[in-house]
Amino acid sequence: MKKTYLNSSDIDHLDKQKRVHLINSLGGFKSVSLIGTKSDANTSNLAVFSSIFHLGANPSLIALIFRPSPPERDTFRNILATGFYTINHINEAIYQQAHQTSARYDSDISEFDAVGLTPEYKNNFQAPFVKESHIQLGIEFREKIDITINNTTMVIGEIVQLYVPEDCLYEDGFIDIERANTITCSGLDSYHTTKRLDRLSYAKPNKEITSILSIE
Repeated sequence: MKKTYLNSSDIDHLDKQKRVHLINSLGGFKSVSLIGTKSDANTSNLAVFSSIFHLGANPSLIALIFRPSPPERDTFRNILATGFYTINHINEAIYQQAHQTSARYDSDISEFDAVGLTPEYKNNFQAPFVKESHIQLGIEFREKIDITINNTTMVIGEIVQLYVPEDCLYEDGFIDIERANTITCSGLDSYHTTKRLDRLSYAKPNKEITSILSIE
Protein backbone atom coordinates (compact mmCIF):
# COMPACT_ATOMS: atom_id res chain seq x y z
CA MET A 1 0.00 0.00 0.00
CA LYS A 2 1.53 3.30 -1.11
CA LYS A 3 1.75 5.86 1.71
CA THR A 4 1.59 9.67 1.71
CA TYR A 5 4.26 11.35 3.83
CA LEU A 6 3.55 14.50 5.86
CA ASN A 7 5.90 16.19 8.32
CA SER A 8 4.92 18.67 11.01
CA SER A 9 5.43 21.63 8.68
CA ASP A 10 3.16 20.05 6.05
CA ILE A 11 0.46 19.50 8.67
CA ASP A 12 0.78 23.04 10.05
CA HIS A 13 0.28 24.54 6.59
CA LEU A 14 -2.84 22.60 5.74
CA ASP A 15 -6.15 24.39 5.43
CA LYS A 16 -7.70 24.57 8.91
CA GLN A 17 -10.67 22.31 8.16
CA LYS A 18 -8.52 19.76 6.35
CA ARG A 19 -6.09 19.67 9.28
CA VAL A 20 -8.96 19.19 11.75
CA HIS A 21 -10.32 16.24 9.75
CA LEU A 22 -6.86 14.74 9.36
CA ILE A 23 -5.85 14.88 13.02
CA ASN A 24 -9.25 13.78 14.28
CA SER A 25 -9.05 10.69 12.07
CA LEU A 26 -5.63 9.57 13.31
CA GLY A 27 -6.83 8.27 16.67
CA GLY A 28 -8.68 5.45 14.92
CA PHE A 29 -12.14 4.25 15.81
CA LYS A 30 -13.59 5.98 18.87
CA SER A 31 -16.51 5.55 21.22
CA VAL A 32 -19.30 7.98 20.45
CA SER A 33 -22.19 8.71 22.81
CA LEU A 34 -24.84 11.25 23.69
CA ILE A 35 -24.30 13.28 26.87
CA GLY A 36 -27.56 14.23 28.58
CA THR A 37 -27.74 17.11 31.05
CA LYS A 38 -30.27 19.47 32.59
CA SER A 39 -29.77 23.17 33.26
CA ASP A 40 -30.66 25.13 36.39
CA ALA A 41 -33.53 26.55 34.32
CA ASN A 42 -34.84 23.00 33.86
CA THR A 43 -33.96 22.79 30.14
CA SER A 44 -32.72 19.39 29.01
CA ASN A 45 -29.59 19.32 26.85
CA LEU A 46 -28.15 16.65 24.59
CA ALA A 47 -24.80 16.63 22.79
CA VAL A 48 -22.80 14.05 20.85
CA PHE A 49 -19.26 13.36 22.11
CA SER A 50 -16.46 11.21 20.70
CA SER A 51 -13.88 12.13 23.34
CA ILE A 52 -15.12 9.70 26.02
CA PHE A 53 -12.72 7.19 27.57
CA HIS A 54 -12.45 4.73 30.47
CA LEU A 55 -10.29 6.04 33.30
CA GLY A 56 -10.51 3.35 35.99
CA ALA A 57 -12.64 0.53 37.38
CA ASN A 58 -12.24 1.12 41.12
CA PRO A 59 -13.84 3.60 41.48
CA SER A 60 -15.74 3.34 38.21
CA LEU A 61 -14.47 6.46 36.43
CA ILE A 62 -15.07 7.74 32.93
CA ALA A 63 -13.72 10.92 31.35
CA LEU A 64 -14.49 13.24 28.47
CA ILE A 65 -12.71 16.19 26.91
CA PHE A 66 -14.26 19.62 26.33
CA ARG A 67 -12.87 21.95 23.71
CA PRO A 68 -12.09 25.59 24.56
CA SER A 69 -14.88 28.13 25.13
CA PRO A 70 -16.19 30.31 23.53
CA PRO A 71 -18.49 29.21 22.06
CA GLU A 72 -20.50 28.57 25.22
CA ARG A 73 -20.63 24.89 26.15
CA ASP A 74 -24.08 24.13 27.59
CA THR A 75 -23.13 20.56 28.51
CA PHE A 76 -20.05 21.69 30.43
CA ARG A 77 -21.95 24.41 32.27
CA ASN A 78 -24.78 22.06 33.20
CA ILE A 79 -22.42 19.40 34.53
CA LEU A 80 -20.65 21.88 36.79
CA ALA A 81 -23.95 23.42 37.94
CA THR A 82 -25.84 20.21 38.74
CA GLY A 83 -23.12 17.59 39.23
CA PHE A 84 -24.94 14.95 37.17
CA TYR A 85 -25.08 13.80 33.55
CA THR A 86 -25.76 10.73 31.46
CA ILE A 87 -23.79 8.89 28.79
CA ASN A 88 -25.97 7.10 26.24
CA HIS A 89 -24.63 4.71 23.61
CA ILE A 90 -25.67 5.45 20.04
CA ASN A 91 -27.18 2.73 17.86
CA GLU A 92 -27.94 2.46 14.15
CA ALA A 93 -31.49 3.72 14.57
CA ILE A 94 -30.50 7.10 16.03
CA TYR A 95 -27.05 8.00 14.67
CA GLN A 96 -28.34 10.74 12.36
CA GLN A 97 -30.32 12.37 15.16
CA ALA A 98 -27.29 12.04 17.43
CA HIS A 99 -25.08 13.79 14.86
CA GLN A 100 -27.60 16.63 14.57
CA THR A 101 -27.10 17.46 18.27
CA SER A 102 -23.68 18.86 17.32
CA ALA A 103 -25.50 21.85 15.84
CA ARG A 104 -25.31 25.01 17.98
CA TYR A 105 -28.83 25.43 19.30
CA ASP A 106 -29.70 28.29 21.65
CA SER A 107 -29.48 27.44 25.35
CA ASP A 108 -33.25 27.59 25.82
CA ILE A 109 -33.85 24.95 23.14
CA SER A 110 -33.71 21.29 24.10
CA GLU A 111 -31.82 19.15 21.59
CA PHE A 112 -34.12 16.27 22.58
CA ASP A 113 -37.03 18.20 21.07
CA ALA A 114 -35.01 19.56 18.16
CA VAL A 115 -33.81 16.16 16.90
CA GLY A 116 -36.74 13.98 18.00
CA LEU A 117 -35.22 11.93 20.81
CA THR A 118 -36.93 11.18 24.12
CA PRO A 119 -35.64 12.31 27.55
CA GLU A 120 -36.07 9.58 30.14
CA TYR A 121 -35.90 10.21 33.90
CA LYS A 122 -35.69 7.21 36.23
CA ASN A 123 -34.58 6.11 39.70
CA ASN A 124 -34.50 9.72 40.94
CA PHE A 125 -31.53 10.59 38.72
CA GLN A 126 -31.37 14.31 37.97
CA ALA A 127 -30.14 14.17 34.38
CA PRO A 128 -32.09 12.79 31.42
CA PHE A 129 -31.22 9.50 29.75
CA VAL A 130 -31.95 8.94 26.06
CA LYS A 131 -34.86 6.50 25.94
CA GLU A 132 -33.86 5.22 22.49
CA SER A 133 -30.35 4.31 23.70
CA HIS A 134 -29.77 0.64 24.56
CA ILE A 135 -26.91 1.20 27.04
CA GLN A 136 -27.27 4.11 29.46
CA LEU A 137 -24.89 5.37 32.17
CA GLY A 138 -25.77 7.75 34.98
CA ILE A 139 -22.69 9.78 35.93
CA GLU A 140 -21.87 11.91 38.97
CA PHE A 141 -19.27 14.63 38.43
CA ARG A 142 -16.04 14.13 40.40
CA GLU A 143 -13.28 16.37 39.04
CA LYS A 144 -12.21 18.65 36.23
CA ILE A 145 -8.67 19.09 35.01
CA ASP A 146 -7.64 22.05 32.86
CA ILE A 147 -5.17 21.11 30.12
CA THR A 148 -3.07 24.19 29.40
CA ILE A 149 -1.33 23.02 26.23
CA ASN A 150 -4.50 23.48 24.15
CA ASN A 151 -6.94 25.07 26.59
CA THR A 152 -9.19 22.00 26.82
CA THR A 153 -10.74 20.53 29.97
CA MET A 154 -11.01 16.94 31.10
CA VAL A 155 -14.17 16.16 33.07
CA ILE A 156 -14.09 13.03 35.23
CA GLY A 157 -17.21 11.36 36.50
CA GLU A 158 -18.16 8.23 38.42
CA ILE A 159 -20.67 5.72 37.07
CA VAL A 160 -23.46 5.56 39.66
CA GLN A 161 -26.24 4.03 37.53
CA LEU A 162 -26.09 1.58 34.64
CA TYR A 163 -28.74 0.16 32.32
CA VAL A 164 -27.74 -2.71 29.99
CA PRO A 165 -29.87 -5.17 27.97
CA GLU A 166 -29.99 -8.45 29.90
CA ASP A 167 -28.82 -10.54 26.94
CA CYS A 168 -25.75 -8.32 26.48
CA LEU A 169 -24.31 -8.72 30.00
CA TYR A 170 -22.17 -11.86 30.39
CA GLU A 171 -21.35 -13.82 33.52
CA ASP A 172 -17.77 -12.49 33.60
CA GLY A 173 -19.01 -8.87 33.49
CA PHE A 174 -18.25 -8.34 29.81
CA ILE A 175 -20.85 -6.21 28.00
CA ASP A 176 -21.41 -7.21 24.38
CA ILE A 177 -21.84 -3.73 22.96
CA GLU A 178 -21.95 -5.07 19.42
CA ARG A 179 -24.98 -7.18 20.32
CA ALA A 180 -26.52 -4.03 21.82
CA ASN A 181 -26.06 -2.41 18.40
CA THR A 182 -23.67 0.24 19.74
CA ILE A 183 -21.87 1.99 16.90
CA THR A 184 -18.47 3.67 16.71
CA CYS A 185 -17.07 6.64 14.82
CA SER A 186 -13.91 7.95 13.19
CA GLY A 187 -12.95 11.52 12.53
CA LEU A 188 -15.69 14.09 13.05
CA ASP A 189 -18.51 12.73 10.95
CA SER A 190 -17.99 9.08 9.98
CA TYR A 191 -20.12 6.46 11.78
CA HIS A 192 -19.51 2.70 11.73
CA THR A 193 -20.95 -0.61 12.81
CA THR A 194 -18.53 -3.26 14.07
CA LYS A 195 -17.72 -6.93 13.55
CA ARG A 196 -15.97 -8.71 16.39
CA LEU A 197 -12.95 -10.81 15.49
CA ASP A 198 -12.54 -12.65 18.79
CA ARG A 199 -12.26 -12.47 22.56
CA LEU A 200 -8.85 -13.60 23.77
CA SER A 201 -7.58 -15.13 26.99
CA TYR A 202 -5.62 -13.06 29.53
CA ALA A 203 -2.09 -12.62 28.23
CA LYS A 204 0.75 -14.07 30.33
CA PRO A 205 4.41 -14.75 29.50
CA ASN A 206 4.98 -18.23 28.07
CA LYS A 207 1.25 -18.96 27.85
CA GLU A 208 -0.50 -19.42 24.53
CA ILE A 209 -3.32 -17.01 23.78
CA THR A 210 -6.61 -18.78 23.13
CA SER A 211 -10.09 -17.76 22.14
CA ILE A 212 -12.59 -17.47 24.98
CA LEU A 213 -15.65 -17.14 22.75
CA SER A 214 -16.39 -20.83 23.17
CA ILE A 215 -16.94 -20.42 26.93
CA GLU A 216 -19.35 -17.49 26.72
